[in-house]
Amino acid sequence: MEATVAARPRKRIDRIAASKPLVFALCLLPLAWLAWDTLHGRLGTDPVARLEHRSGIWALRLLLATLAITPLRLLTKWHWLVRYRRMLGLFAFFYASVHLTIYLVVDLGGFWSQIFEEIAKKPYITVGFAAWLLMIPLAVTSTKAMMRRLGANWLRLHRLVYVVGLCGALHFLWLVKSGNTIAVREPVVYLAIVLLLLAARVPGWLRRRTLPPRGA
Repeated sequence: MEATVAARPRKRIDRIAASKPLVFALCLLPLAWLAWDTLHGRLGTDPVARLEHRSGIWALRLLLATLAITPLRLLTKWHWLVRYRRMLGLFAFFYASVHLTIYLVVDLGGFWSQIFEEIAKKPYITVGFAAWLLMIPLAVTSTKAMMRRLGANWLRLHRLVYVVGLCGALHFLWLVKSGNTIAVREPVVYLAIVLLLLAARVPGWLRRRTLPPRGA
C-alpha cells in the first residue's frame, strides 16, 4: 500500500516531464506561424509593424502565463504547475529578444545608435527596453544551480518579474495611440491582468509579514 502511494507522485512527475517537449513545441508555434506568414507575404500593408506586434504580444502573453503560475497553484493546489514556470519565463524572454531584434535590425535598419535617442524620446521604448534588460538576470539565473548558489537572494532577484510585467503592459499601452478607443482596449486588458495577478499575491505577502520570526 505504501509503495502504491509513493509511486503516484512519481508517475505524475514522469507525466509532467513527458509533457514538457509538447509545451516547448507549443511555445514555438507563434514563431513558426510568424515565419510562415512572413515568407508568404501575409503580414498586411505594414509588415514591420505586424512583426513587432506579434513577437511583442507573445512575449507579454508568456510573461503573464509565468506570473499566473503561483496564483493558479495556490487556488487549485496543482503544485506541479510550477515545473512549467521556468520554460514559460525563458520563452517570454526569447520572444522579447525577437521583438527587440526586429525593432533594431528591421525597423531601425541597423542604425542601432538611434536606440539611445529613441529610449530618451519615447516613454514606451524606455519601459520596453527596461523590461528586456531586467529579464536578462532572470534568464541567466533561472537554473537550479543558480538557485542553490544564490539561496534566499534568488527569490529576491526574481521578484523583478513583477516589475517586468508592469513595464511590458505599459510598453504596450503607451505604444497605442490614446485617441483610438478600439486599439487601446487590448493593452488595457493586458494591464488589468497584470495588476490582478500582482493583487493575488498581496494576501500571501501580508501573511508572511505578520508571521512571527522563526525561533521566536
